[in-house]
Amino acid sequence: MARTAGRAGTIGMIIAIVGVIFAVAGVVTWIVVDNQLAAEKITVSEDADFLAGQDVTGPFTAYAQAQVINKHALEATGGKTYAELAKDDPARTTAMQASFLRASLFTSVVAFGVAALAVVLGIVLVLMGVALRSLAATPARELAAP
Repeated sequence: MARTAGRAGTIGMIIAIVGVIFAVAGVVTWIVVDNQLAAEKITVSEDADFLAGQDVTGPFTAYAQAQVINKHALEATGGKTYAELAKDDPARTTAMQASFLRASLFTSVVAFGVAALAVVLGIVLVLMGVALRSLAATPARELAAP
């Protein structure tokens, strides 16, 4: 029984360490993406539906700016998307650039989501590892007691 408890304790420690790594990686990712967006010095357009005038440094401001870019692009193209415009239409370049900008902003939104997921998953793994180590350290007679 002691051998099994030792293995469980070791596995618990490994799970907790992996959890710490996930949590740290998530925080670092969040900070890097935040800093990269801030370095671009983007401000949410004043005609945005929400967060107008805010600096784009987080997932919500990035999403708001992506939405307003789409609105501006559709205004410039008469309501047509890039795929709907004729190949010789000069507005096609505007639609393409807007699409690239939106894709970049949406990529940052996804990166923030993945970072948050990694932090939460890391915390859960740490808690699971600590619980498993605690359970492994509990004498078998205490576990069997009603």
